[in-house]
Amino acid sequence: MNKSVINLLVLSLIIICAFGTVKGQISQPKKCVFIILDGISADALEQVATPTLDDIADIGGYTRAYVGGSPGTYSETPTISAVGYNSLLTATWANKHNVWGNGIKAPNYFYWNIFRLALHHNEEFKTAIFSTWLDNRTKLIGEGLSEAGGINLDYAFDGFELDTINFPHDEQRKFIFNIDEHVSKEASRYIKNEGPDLSWVYLEFTDDIGHKFGDSPQFHDAIRLADKQVKRIWEAIRFREKQFNEDWMIMITTDHGRDKATGKHHGGQSERERLTWIVTNHANLNQRFQDRPGVVDIMPSMCRHMSIEIPTSIKQEIDGVPFVGKTSIGNLTAKKTDHKIQLNWKPYDIDGEVEIFLTTTNHFKKGKSDNYQKVGTTLVKDGRFTLDVKNNPSDFYKILIKAPHNWLNVWVVDE
Repeated sequence: MNKSVINLLVLSLIIICAFGTVKGQISQPKKCVFIILDGISADALEQVATPTLDDIADIGGYTRAYVGGSPGTYSETPTISAVGYNSLLTATWANKHNVWGNGIKAPNYFYWNIFRLALHHNEEFKTAIFSTWLDNRTKLIGEGLSEAGGINLDYAFDGFELDTINFPHDEQRKFIFNIDEHVSKEASRYIKNEGPDLSWVYLEFTDDIGHKFGDSPQFHDAIRLADKQVKRIWEAIRFREKQFNEDWMIMITTDHGRDKATGKHHGGQSERERLTWIVTNHANLNQRFQDRPGVVDIMPSMCRHMSIEIPTSIKQEIDGVPFVGKTSIGNLTAKKTDHKIQLNWKPYDIDGEVEIFLTTTNHFKKGKSDNYQKVGTTLVKDGRFTLDVKNNPSDFYKILIKAPHNWLNVWVVDE
């Protein structure tokens, strides 16, 4: 074989390998499923053997987390189920998303949820929900409602709590367990066969048993059963990863903890009622993940994984901090004394500068724009900045900090 032919063959092999590498990168879609196991405080979870959650955490991580906003401030949020779900969905606390109880009376849809963001980013994304509570889709996501963006999910498997023929209600709440079984099996089947881009799985039984028995062997058994239900979904994801070369992020969490005295109640701001947890398989976790993240940090982290671009107007309002990839700052606080506002934050990735913006309006809650004015610049690593508002008196300030890898906002509200 002559030299020119050999060179041609080598060149061809290089091109084929390069094409295969590029093709492999392009053909690996990033997908996400998040699961809410209702009403399990972190300390309760840690007392129970959960081999599936452990398996997932061994790949990514497990961390204690919190719900409830900042106690005693404008963002204090009830540790109630629907409230926690919506804090996850919108990455905001109740002072913004306006869900204060399970009645879900008047959600503020101007704070977009993860499904609306995903479909705004790519209308071709396939979405699904598997839920033991119909209101998750109809009220929180607001499927089909014009004020919620008029979005429609590709597949919904829910509403079975209203089916008293196939799931007759009983005092022991066994019917909720049966619905959870039904929902988790279908989630596994559908994810394995269809591979939707974004899915929400909601399972309720653990909370029902907590309310009935409190801290008890029955409650611990319910947690073990939930772990087995998660296993079905996890196995479906592993199948998709292997057979279809897809990059899946699974996120499992809860919506609130339980009271310290009995474990039967929740809704307040006690440490245990606020104490939640997050399990994920994501391998690129940053320092924020180990720094006790909030439920509001989950949505921006999923957006990071799926490369979802969040519109500027929405990004300015998000309370969450991504715990995957690079993150600059977290734990932003503001304290006003006389005519000065002291800002403090925790630097994570210390490189670069932050820009500070100020407005005295909150038009966004009505779907309008706020006129932010740039008031300063400093280094990320400084972790602090003092604003002089003597010439800008107001009983309300909304402050936005833009850092290289994430943005944060904080309110100052005079009593």
